[in-house]
Amino acid sequence: MGEPETRDKATIALLAGPDVTASTLFGMYDIFGSAGRDWELLMHGRPGESLLEPVIVSRDGRGFRTANGAWIAPDMALAECPAPLAACVPDLMIAPGASLASYAPEMAWLQDCQAAGALMAAACTGALLFAEAGLLDDQDATTHWAYCEALAQRFPRVRVHAHRSLVVSGEAQRLIMAGGGTTWQDLALFLVARLVGVDEAMHLARLNLIDWHNEGQQPYAALSSSRQVEDACIARCQLWVAEHYDTHSPVAGMVAVSGLTERSFKRRFKAATGMTPMDYVHTLRLEEAKQVLESGDAPIDEVAEEVGYADPSFFRRLFGRRVGLTPSQYRRRFRSMRLRLQ
Repeated sequence: MGEPETRDKATIALLAGPDVTASTLFGMYDIFGSAGRDWELLMHGRPGESLLEPVIVSRDGRGFRTANGAWIAPDMALAECPAPLAACVPDLMIAPGASLASYAPEMAWLQDCQAAGALMAAACTGALLFAEAGLLDDQDATTHWAYCEALAQRFPRVRVHAHRSLVVSGEAQRLIMAGGGTTWQDLALFLVARLVGVDEAMHLARLNLIDWHNEGQQPYAALSSSRQVEDACIARCQLWVAEHYDTHSPVAGMVAVSGLTERSFKRRFKAATGMTPMDYVHTLRLEEAKQVLESGDAPIDEVAEEVGYADPSFFRRLFGRRVGLTPSQYRRRFRSMRLRLQ
């Protein structure tokens, strides 16, 4: 990572717009504000000096209510913000295909920050604003797993890494993006390490019980896409296979339901869903396998057979490749969570 890029009281600007989620915005604010301060309080009984200065900035600096109902009182307007050492975009509560044209002033500000040499950080769907602003052209990137496909389709020049929870790219490694959910914590720790030092980042990880997302986003992602409805014939086949994915020849069954030739059916299915029929069956089977692993203690071989795989070894390999964990590892991680939530 190299030497920390420190200044006296380095400013980290957190961009707040009407679609921002308060938990990520204030969570990042707290992590940055506690650097240098809170560990000293715990170890020596008195707070240390904060080494970073987080500020919340918005288009006009006026208070507003976010999409999830929280009240935000920005510290200043974009035009009033001194050149920050880092500019951060928390996640946005938007649909994957939503237009960001209304964010033109914010995008212009982000472009100015990048041109001035600031570190540019985005949590979760904040990367979509980076892409819309042209900051990610020909760069590696990530975002929430449910938005990666939309990011890749809408911005074909962006190299999207759907499985990674943190991506660092760009000139001098100044573009930093986290994936979905709580991976903003990885992003915040990375920035603290970059701006203050690794030791302080480790202090904050221990203080806040933050566990780095080493496994990335893949184990958390839903493998199957929503059922499409544009092609009525293929939609009918999807409904059928949702109930019969565990049969011996589900693709042949869909062909029969469609009334098409096998070649025509496969071509039409791929055009409608973006997947081959067999890939679609695999996603349904693996999603069901995840549910079975979370909710019961059946042996892995039985789980494989229950969802339609006669060869348990093939099931294990496919599950590991698609999910990023072995079936046993997945059960250990998510079965215990489900039990604690019941």
